[in-house]
Amino acid sequence: MTDFTKLLDLIIESSGIVLCAMAIFLILAGPQIDQKIRRYFLCYFGGCIGLSLANITGLLLRGLPGYTWRTVLYISNFTEFLIPAFLAYIITCYLLSILDSANEMQRMRRGILLLLFLHTILLVISQFTGLYYIIGPDNLYHRQPLFPLSFIYTILILLNDLVMLLKHRETLSRKEFTLFLIYFTVPAIAGFLQVIQYGINFTIFSTIIAGLSMYVFIVRDQTEQYEQKQRENARQRASILVLQMRPHFIYNTMMSIYYLCAQDAEKAQQVTLDFTEYLRRVFTAITREDTIPFTEDLEHTRAYLAVEKARFEDQLYVEFDTPCTVFRIPPLTLQPIVENSIKHGLSPELGPLHISVRTGETGNGCEIIVEDNGPGLTAPGGDEPHIALSNIRERLQMMCGGTLSVEQGETGGTKVTVRVPWTK
Repeated sequence: MTDFTKLLDLIIESSGIVLCAMAIFLILAGPQIDQKIRRYFLCYFGGCIGLSLANITGLLLRGLPGYTWRTVLYISNFTEFLIPAFLAYIITCYLLSILDSANEMQRMRRGILLLLFLHTILLVISQFTGLYYIIGPDNLYHRQPLFPLSFIYTILILLNDLVMLLKHRETLSRKEFTLFLIYFTVPAIAGFLQVIQYGINFTIFSTIIAGLSMYVFIVRDQTEQYEQKQRENARQRASILVLQMRPHFIYNTMMSIYYLCAQDAEKAQQVTLDFTEYLRRVFTAITREDTIPFTEDLEHTRAYLAVEKARFEDQLYVEFDTPCTVFRIPPLTLQPIVENSIKHGLSPELGPLHISVRTGETGNGCEIIVEDNGPGLTAPGGDEPHIALSNIRERLQMMCGGTLSVEQGETGGTKVTVRVPWTK
């Protein structure tokens, strides 16, 4: 081995140690993934560091005279032969954990562990008998005729894994199948290059790179799964909040229709139609898991107000000024705000309730302003956020990054402002 080749090997091995140390740091300090997978890769990258250190030790000490160095060389060579088998065992266990979640391949697991045990025993025997290699009086490494047998275990395990991979490819996702295939082929290509360019150890570094690629994929995949689960939880939470906002006025409306049937049958029919339209929109909104066009919620609000106008007649006036309508909001956003104004602002003692609904563009989105001339925040309990507004605020944040604010109106009453950013 020339000095240049030795230096290049030392650089490659040192780079591999740095990469493995970074990977271990990321595993310990990075995103939390499945505990079993964390253990697999901690052992894997720890093994790669041990393998690289053993190889560096051999590179630095071979040829140095002395019995002590000879003993250290035997230990480093033993480590170099044992750890690749250990790494193959770890990857096999990981592959089995994906393919065999029910632990139905126990016989295969026991057989692989038995092979690893036999491989370790033969390596120990080789230290004393020279079965695979010897360290000569010159403290140089010399292969023996049975040296190829030292690779039998690793080759058998990798071939077994490759067969399992191809046999159960339908169980794996396309990404998982590709990554395992890369893991098996990259070290094989590196081994071929090492045969062509004898003396430069490509295999260890390629094994580290393959393991890193697999770990990065796993973190990304589990992060995506976590984010998807969070989105699903948010949707479920939003659905619960919508269910909490089922209008309380339904019972009052039914009683109003009951009395109208005797007093004004034609008006009772119209209120029934308006109420039916309102209920249809409410039930449709409850089943929606995503944002809807503002125009849909606006029509829903108009259907609600048609019922309320029939009940309160000259006590309620609503004005709409909505030039900006091309944006999306969570279902049941505008109507509960208007309903909240009527519920807390309509009183025979205060005269007619006037509500204005306005929309407009802001610098980075659109806003909805609902303002009334009711008692405002100074009313008893008015400074407490109503549950309907709290629910709307939470759903806006979860579903579209919007905000809701409540303040005193310019001429008294209450002003509710909803801001929704432009959809990217």
